[in-house]
Amino acid sequence: MRLTNDHTKNISTLREALGVSYSFDLIERHLTVTSRDMCFFFIDGFVKDSEMQRIMTNMLELGAIGSAGEVARGLPYVEVGLAGEVSEIVRAVLSGQAALVGEGFGEQAILVDVRTYPARTTAEPDSDRVMQGAHDGFVETMVMNTALIRRRIRDPRLTMEHFNLGGASATDVVMCYMRGVADESTVRDLKNRLKRLRPDTLTLGYQSLAESLVRRGWLNPFPKIRLTERPDTAASQVLEGSILIICDTTPQVMILPTSVFDFLQQTDDFYFPPLTGTYLRIIRTAILVLSVIITPLWYLYLEYADVLPDALRFLIPDNPGALPIILQLLLVEAALDGLKIASMNTPDMLSNSLSVVGALLLGDFAVGVGWLCEDVILYMAFVAIAGFAQQNVELGYAFKYVRVLTLIFVFGFGVWGLALGFLLFVFLVATNTTVTGRHHYLYPLIPFNKTAMARLLFRFKKSDVGHSVDPKNEEGA
Repeated sequence: MRLTNDHTKNISTLREALGVSYSFDLIERHLTVTSRDMCFFFIDGFVKDSEMQRIMTNMLELGAIGSAGEVARGLPYVEVGLAGEVSEIVRAVLSGQAALVGEGFGEQAILVDVRTYPARTTAEPDSDRVMQGAHDGFVETMVMNTALIRRRIRDPRLTMEHFNLGGASATDVVMCYMRGVADESTVRDLKNRLKRLRPDTLTLGYQSLAESLVRRGWLNPFPKIRLTERPDTAASQVLEGSILIICDTTPQVMILPTSVFDFLQQTDDFYFPPLTGTYLRIIRTAILVLSVIITPLWYLYLEYADVLPDALRFLIPDNPGALPIILQLLLVEAALDGLKIASMNTPDMLSNSLSVVGALLLGDFAVGVGWLCEDVILYMAFVAIAGFAQQNVELGYAFKYVRVLTLIFVFGFGVWGLALGFLLFVFLVATNTTVTGRHHYLYPLIPFNKTAMARLLFRFKKSDVGHSVDPKNEEGA
């Protein structure tokens, strides 16, 4: 449906389409300029009052009113456009722009982008802090996030393509990449996917978008998309050929394509010298591997305690507790998640006290009454701390599920259960679904890329934060 040459009908159409009479914050503001009626439609709280006042003052000072195009060219503002489709005008107003219709404008309205969104400061994200380097982070406003990337990459090849998705939410989404650096077929594929998407809503930000992009394989717990809240990390990924998906209303930026080895790196690795960065990466990888196998391996030792050499006898607890060891381990696994939930729902002033004191009291009381043994508390304390060695929560829960299932397999099948758990881990990683579908989740191991693999395992000298994927070597992966 388009606007017409009838000014009164245009106002009535927009008033009804926007629901002005039903919402107090939808403003309809009329001005009389040279005996012609002008009408602004905008949302209170989304527009800059000072800019609107300046634009209205300028309108009242006009000596003559021409067509919509002539008036738009004369408005003292940076972002001004024309639109004739009612749906486009409605979406623009609901996104925060101001729409101006007037007598003599004909079938067009003027859109003035005077919006300003409530936003917090670009503080460093809690989930990815660094000891050295930049301390800013993405926020919920998309334009601010794109500006943080532009501030670090001053290259005309940096491309930001806009899409509007999400049905009722009509969420703005931007695909960011470097022309000539990112793989063209991947860019084309993602662009077509975004154009074809018809989600009901994207009110949950990146998670809603991720579930729309990847519609299968969600029973596999391993993360399919790497996220970051750091502009320096995002900018470096773009320079190395990755593609970013920036979704309005969420501070997380999606990095594509993704492999499981990308999660072994963190920003701090690149703000230290190569030797220290390599050491941190090796320690992180070793802790992550141990967090998966430590409790199943210990329980396997207990199952074969009679054949253990004397040097490993210390692994056998003196007081095993009233409950079976397998039940103790599973009980503490659930208790750790219970403490996390309680900590998240506790006011900030008390959360640290609750998490630390609660864990100490529960562990001490459980050992005192004979439910648990000290060895279970020790190993599960290591598992809990190891979960913070990497910042991706989804990957942490994937390790947890594999660890618990392996523990159950060991309880049922002994040594063969440990092998079954290892095969399950390999199967889940090897078959995990990625967004592009053409890039393997185990790259650069499959297909093997010696240079990229070395850069993943060791921190080589370089001037920026980055990951190991070389877009030229990644083609056809």
